[in-house]
Amino acid sequence: MTNFAGLELAQPILRAIEEEGYTTPTPIQAQSIPPLLLGRDLLGVAQTGTGKTAAFALPLLHRLADDAGQPMRGKPRALILAPTRELAGQINDSIRSYSRHLGMRSAVVFGGVSIRPQIQALAKGLHVLVATPGRLLDLMNQGHVRLDAVEVFILDEADRMLDMGFINDVKKIIAKVPNQRQTMLFSATMPKSVQGLASGLLNDPVKVEVAPAATTAEKVEQQVLFVAKDKKRALLGELMRDEDIKRVLVFTRTKHGANRVAKHLNQCGIDADAIHGNKTQNARQRALKGFRDGKLRALVATDIAARGIDVEGVTHVINFELPNEPESYVHRIGRTARAGAGGIAISLCDHEERAYLRDIEKVIRQSLPVREDHPYHAADIANDTGPAVRPAQGKKRPNRRRRSNNSGSQGAGQGAGRRTAKAA
Repeated sequence: MTNFAGLELAQPILRAIEEEGYTTPTPIQAQSIPPLLLGRDLLGVAQTGTGKTAAFALPLLHRLADDAGQPMRGKPRALILAPTRELAGQINDSIRSYSRHLGMRSAVVFGGVSIRPQIQALAKGLHVLVATPGRLLDLMNQGHVRLDAVEVFILDEADRMLDMGFINDVKKIIAKVPNQRQTMLFSATMPKSVQGLASGLLNDPVKVEVAPAATTAEKVEQQVLFVAKDKKRALLGELMRDEDIKRVLVFTRTKHGANRVAKHLNQCGIDADAIHGNKTQNARQRALKGFRDGKLRALVATDIAARGIDVEGVTHVINFELPNEPESYVHRIGRTARAGAGGIAISLCDHEERAYLRDIEKVIRQSLPVREDHPYHAADIANDTGPAVRPAQGKKRPNRRRRSNNSGSQGAGQGAGRRTAKAA
């Protein structure tokens, strides 16, 4: 499939995506849309940035366009569940964009903001409801929404949904959705927990896998810089002197670490903010908007907060702290090199993170090139290839002072070719 016109979508939808400047379907769109148009259930293994939002949104809107009608009060015809507020908001933005010529109503509901406007939107009637599990259950329990009219149910980022502890909420919601429906489940990884959820949720699904969970974006140039823990902030400041780092995501393992790194960057004269679960929803949205609009050069994030962030032109990703789950590394560096663009990912690794680095290299099935041309290169850490004890999770390690770990990774996105519809 070389263009969207060949996917036989409704003309108002084709008109909308043409106005967005999208011409060529991404692999997951080309493989998912035809069976979804036939009403099949689908299991999609794909990371954010592969185009999965359009992969499920376009056939959903095509189905509803055949018989849009007047939406019923508090009874949406399609339900999309997402794990984070940011992702839910971006999915709804995409739905509105693609349906601009269809006269459909959609809305997003999530916690951390006033529930009253969400109640009012439901009362007017919706074709499509995008929601996070907690706020949706609140609205259901208060009688403002019923799911017995849902024809299409979409569960996005199922692995993160389970990681965040939403499994019981998701099961309560699934129990209220009709058995006769079209269902889609998308996940970046496919652990046994997600496989079990999918087997009970999907009916004879088509499976589409565009990027194996253990692979990283091919166009990301990956590097590792070995550095002592107490030199990481200085190294980060040194790296940020590179003018090619125009828009950078910096990752930490903890919320407090994110705050400290953002503060340090601002002290260095670099416009930066942090985004994590302890921030209010308004503060998170302000930070994300500032980053998207180019007012912030750096956005410091934890792994959970970063899920769903889809910002064009992220030139670098810096892992200030290496993740303790190697799969998270794949998610992190996928924030650059989007939609065909190139990118650079630089990971800062201290002595205690050597074990994390080895786990990452096993998962991605390659060794990260070592970059030594920086003033804080630690040859002793670089040469330490023996088995290291992983930093204890909440326990004191013997014979070591407890200090915060830090790491960094950068990715430079360069010009893409033909534009494609990207995931939120």
